[in-house]
Amino acid sequence: MSGSSFGKLFRITTWGESHGPGIGVVIDGCPAGLALSADNIQAFLDRRRPGQSKYATKRNESDTVEILSGVFEGRTTGTPVSLLIRNQDQRSRDYGNIASVFRPGHADYPFTEKFGFRDYRGGGRSSGRETIGRVAAGAVASLLLKELGITVMAYTKAIGPIHIAAEDYKYNEIRENPLYMPDNAAAEQAGAYIAALMAEKDSCGGIIECIADGLPAGLGEPVFDKLDALLGQAILSVGAVKGVEIGDGFAAAGSTGSRNNDPFCAAEGRILKNSNHSGGTLGGLSDGSRLVLRVAVKPTPSIAQTQNTVNENGENTEINIHGRHDPVIVPRAVVVIESMTAVTLADLLLQNMASTMDHLKKVYQDR
Repeated sequence: MSGSSFGKLFRITTWGESHGPGIGVVIDGCPAGLALSADNIQAFLDRRRPGQSKYATKRNESDTVEILSGVFEGRTTGTPVSLLIRNQDQRSRDYGNIASVFRPGHADYPFTEKFGFRDYRGGGRSSGRETIGRVAAGAVASLLLKELGITVMAYTKAIGPIHIAAEDYKYNEIRENPLYMPDNAAAEQAGAYIAALMAEKDSCGGIIECIADGLPAGLGEPVFDKLDALLGQAILSVGAVKGVEIGDGFAAAGSTGSRNNDPFCAAEGRILKNSNHSGGTLGGLSDGSRLVLRVAVKPTPSIAQTQNTVNENGENTEINIHGRHDPVIVPRAVVVIESMTAVTLADLLLQNMASTMDHLKKVYQDR
């Protein structure tokens, strides 16, 4: 199985299965000298940890991180940073009834067709628990970005039909409700909606928005490795994500050039934009304004309702999924989207160092 790595210079490789001994990530290319502790990473992992609210799976995991390599006396050494999070509360018996049955909405069928075998205990590598490694790497990437004055923040914009308009955002309320919504009142409405679905043994999806401030202009490569393209790959590689838009996204298709273009202006010795329909990218490169992206997350496919399906013998049957599952994935996915955005930006920042001779001279002639 290939495809477990992402990035060129700041490169991450995740490993492990949902019901194996542990989950982890190896970060290759993190510069030496970055202040890093387990507490820095744990703060991110705690945001996606299960069991935090009635809207999350009751799987009881502390998700405690162990730094195995790449850090000495509180700073990165420039060698690979290896991080381990041990699984502590696997209940593989919950999945015995699906060993030979394909769950609707899951990767069971194509996984079996590809490999001729699958780990049916929670989905193995296709489980959402794989994202732990991404979040741990995102914590490190975010620290690197912070050193450069760049911040990344994600939050829940919508749960099912409950949407929050940008003019109603209260960013200080994001951490005050279990759904990570920038409006506590909307979070209450969304909570009631989720509770009604839970009573019907159903689930829902939503929209996550992520913003990045402080980016310089010029990040990204103008052909295949556009900033937009790499963000799309990074975000769409997260399970349950079904769509990504940047700036006005799909709404731009119904706009006009005169409305969709962002006029430039000069102010305080800088080139700025009067609007940001492009979401911070032009021609696949960052334009120095706020990066804005939105992510569509599908409803949790593991629901307790009886569903029609097929077994490995090609016979029609029914399935009732047992176990502990989130009625909505969105709140715990917020930090995953934030992390993959940070990893993408960190990698492109390192690549951008070699874009001009002036950049190289600053590194090698000003020493």
